Amino acid sequence: MSVQSISTRPPDTWARGDAYEGNVGRWSRRVASRLIDWLAVSPDSLWLDVGCGTGALSQTILQQTAPRGITSFDRSTGFIGHVRSRVDNPRVRCVVGDAQALPVESATYDAVVSGLMLNFVPQPQQAVNEMARAIRPGGTVGVYVWDYADKMQLMRYFWDAAAALDPAARALDEGRRFSICQPPILKDLFQNAGLRDVAVQAIDIATIFRDFDDYWLPFLGGQGPAASYAVALTDERRVALRERIRDRLPFAADGSIPLVARAWAARGVKASGAPYE
Repeated sequence: MSVQSISTRPPDTWARGDAYEGNVGRWSRRVASRLIDWLAVSPDSLWLDVGCGTGALSQTILQQTAPRGITSFDRSTGFIGHVRSRVDNPRVRCVVGDAQALPVESATYDAVVSGLMLNFVPQPQQAVNEMARAIRPGGTVGVYVWDYADKMQLMRYFWDAAAALDPAARALDEGRRFSICQPPILKDLFQNAGLRDVAVQAIDIATIFRDFDDYWLPFLGGQGPAASYAVALTDERRVALRERIRDRLPFAADGSIPLVARAWAARGVKASGAPYE
C-alpha cells in the first residue's frame, strides 16, 4: 500500500513533559546516569543543566553527586513547569532561557551539562560556546545526543518504515537531519569552543518494550519529529506505517521487543585563559 507524502515538515515539538517521558525521556534517564558517572565531577559542585527538558540530568545529578546547587535551563515553559512540579529540592533553580544566549555570569559553574538538546538549537556551536563561557577554568562540560543514524534503534525502525512508504519522510529522519550525532563533529564542537582534553564515547542502553503498544503508542503523543510526523498522517496512512513497523520489529518469545539505544557522549575541560572565559 503506497503512502502519499506530506508536503511540509511537521514541527519538532518538545513541550509536554508527560508525553516526552513516555517517548524518549524514560531512556534518556538511563544515559544520564552513565554520563554523570563518566564526568566524575566532585561533590559540592555547582552545576548548570542546559536544555533540561523533564529534568532527567538534574535529578541524576542530585542522586549521584551531592551538588552544591543546580541551575536547570530550558526554553520550554512546559518543561520547566514539569521539572518544578517533580523536583522539590532547594538546591535546584529552574529558569526559562535560551541555550544560545545563557543569562548567566561567565566562569561561574563547576560543571555544565546537556542531554539531547544540541540537535534542536539552530546554532549548536553557539550553544557549546555558551556552555564553555559559563564554566570556570578547570571545570567540565558534558553532553550526550542520540546516535540517530545508526544505533538509536527505536527511531531507525520508525524512519526506515516511514521512508519505505513515503519517500518525502527521508528528509524528516533525524539520522539525516542531525549531522552533529557523530563523534568527529561533537569533538570539533568542543574543541572550537576552547575546551581541552576532549573525549567522545558511546553509551549503549537496552530499550526493552514490553509489547508493541509500549513501542507504538508514544509516537501518537505528538512530541518530537517522529511523533509529529505520525500524528499528521491520515488514519489510513498511520495504520500502514504502524503495520510495516510491526512486521519488521524483532519480537522476543514473550512478546517483548528488545532494542538498543546508543548515545554519543562528549566531555571537555576548560583551560585557564581559554576563550569565552
